[in-house]
Amino acid sequence: MSKFVILLGGTVHVTDRLRQLVAGARVLAADGGIAHAESLGLVPELWLGDFDSTSPELDEQYADVPRVVFPAAKDMTDGELALNEAWRLGATEVILCGAFGGLRTDHTLLHLTMATAQAAEGRKLILSSGAEEAHPLVAGAYEFDFADGTLFSIVAFTPLEGLSIEGARWPLENMELSFGSSLTVSNAVCGSLHVSLHSGKAILIAAPQTAQRL
Repeated sequence: MSKFVILLGGTVHVTDRLRQLVAGARVLAADGGIAHAESLGLVPELWLGDFDSTSPELDEQYADVPRVVFPAAKDMTDGELALNEAWRLGATEVILCGAFGGLRTDHTLLHLTMATAQAAEGRKLILSSGAEEAHPLVAGAYEFDFADGTLFSIVAFTPLEGLSIEGARWPLENMELSFGSSLTVSNAVCGSLHVSLHSGKAILIAAPQTAQRL
């Protein structure tokens, strides 16, 4: 297994869970996402992007990190460029760190949909801000290690067939879910969370630091 972390420009809350998630990984930074490296105790091996969101202070602080510079007029985001580089370098699992929040909602949505599209090709990805964590769901079965009471939602990107949820306050069995449905929003873990899906694409978004009493 070769785990990579990609530092993105969204929000990061440093938690014990996030530190464990990124431990032992190789690290790539996408443009201004390198700002999260110090707080996580990470040293990027490569820094990619058009560097339009890199401050002079970061430029000086990480002057020794090898860079790949792209023009601002390009057909991919810095995050997608870094993700492609991770796969090229042999990644078998990628954590997109800083994938939520920040000033660009379009980038957040792209990270969620891009990760799900990649998962449909058999690749393993997790998205995290520390406060929130997202796991793409395509046809298959999944087991999660969230604590009791952890809040989670499943958001469908396509119609879903055969959706089952076990180990939750509101379980489901072999359900069909239409695109845009809010049925699977605001659930909570109750035991060991298992999710399975016959067909479709969705993403599970959890808040590991926010638990309710069950």
